[in-house]
Amino acid sequence: MTGIGGFFFRARDPDALNRWYADHFGVVMIDSQDYDDPGWFQDRGETVFSAFSQDSDSFGAPEKTWKINFRVVDLDGIVDRLRTAGVTVEPHAEPYPNGRFAELEDPEGNRIQLWEPNAASIARDPRGRGHSRAP
Repeated sequence: MTGIGGFFFRARDPDALNRWYADHFGVVMIDSQDYDDPGWFQDRGETVFSAFSQDSDSFGAPEKTWKINFRVVDLDGIVDRLRTAGVTVEPHAEPYPNGRFAELEDPEGNRIQLWEPNAASIARDPRGRGHSRAP
């Protein structure tokens, strides 16, 4: 395996939610029937893949079963842009050993975490490349 090739989920209004992710995070959404359009190409970087216990409050409402984490370069800048656009976003009060985080929800109540990796986290890259600019 070389990485995650897609992230798929149900939505009450897929077109509106796809536009929201494109507008706020630059995630390119493609028509699932059109194999000629390129998808969203991300910068290389660390990805955490982890199951949580069913009683975890990390996902918001109990019926929510997933949360996505986006790596970002400028957490303060994206928090400002989101707030200017009317999106509620809450940065964590303190940094963690691997960087800084903020939490928000998409219009359908799905949890999103923003992560600005710090130098120690980037240094863990086994190929020594770190990451380049990301949204």
